[in-house]
Formats: sequence, structure tokens, C-alpha cells
Amino acid sequence: MEPAKNANDPLCAEVTVRLPNAVGHLDRQWTDAQATGAWGDPVAVALTCGLDAPAPTAEFQCVSLEGVDWLVDAEDTPYLRMTSYGRQPAVEIYVNTTPEVGISSNEALKALGPIVTHIPATSRCISPDELPE
Repeated sequence: MEPAKNANDPLCAEVTVRLPNAVGHLDRQWTDAQATGAWGDPVAVALTCGLDAPAPTAEFQCVSLEGVDWLVDAEDTPYLRMTSYGRQPAVEIYVNTTPEVGISSNEALKALGPIVTHIPATSRCISPDELPE
């Protein structure tokens, strides 16, 4: 794994010191890249902290789970890339949801979302009916 541009942000340390030993049934694999985490053998869930916060977009679905808004990039389904929204630095979670792995994106977000709350939220996703006129 490669560290993100802002992996040395102290808020990423707040996230990575709290990485769980398992995500679902997948055991943690140790990485040598700053502000990263990985689970499964082969790796099925990967976390990277230190990305630039994404700008508002209508390109990706936004879901809220465990107190965190996530932009979901499903272009490479069954591989999903989910990026925290409204937090700087951003956290990206990449999940292999193939049946052989047996982990869902929701299961990964439920396990990892609570640690992302250690990065303060500065904005949130809004639905189209909330857009200012």
C-alpha cells in the first residue's frame, strides 16, 4: 500500500491507532505505509487516511452509516471505493465484496466508520430536496 499525500496529518494518527484487529471475519494484516490498514488474506478491505476531502458531487451516491457520510464509487463493482465526505483529511475504504470474500460494504463501514468520527465533520451530504433555492 502507498500512503496518501496527507498521511502525516495528526488526525490520521487518531484513526490508525484505533484500527480493529478484525473487520468481520477478516483478520488485520500489517502494512508499512503510514495511515493505512488492511484486512483479509488476500486483502479484501483496505483503509487509507490522508486524502484530500472530496468536493460536493452528484456523481456518486452518498450514504450515512455509523455517523459518517461516505461517497460510494461503484464503478468497479464488486470492488467498492468509499470515501468519507465532509472530513479533512478524508479516509478511503476499498472493499472486495465478491461472494468468495463474504463481507459486505456495510459490514466494513460499520467496523471502520466509528474510528473515522475522530476526524471532525465540517459538512454533510444533502439530498436534492435540501438544495438551496
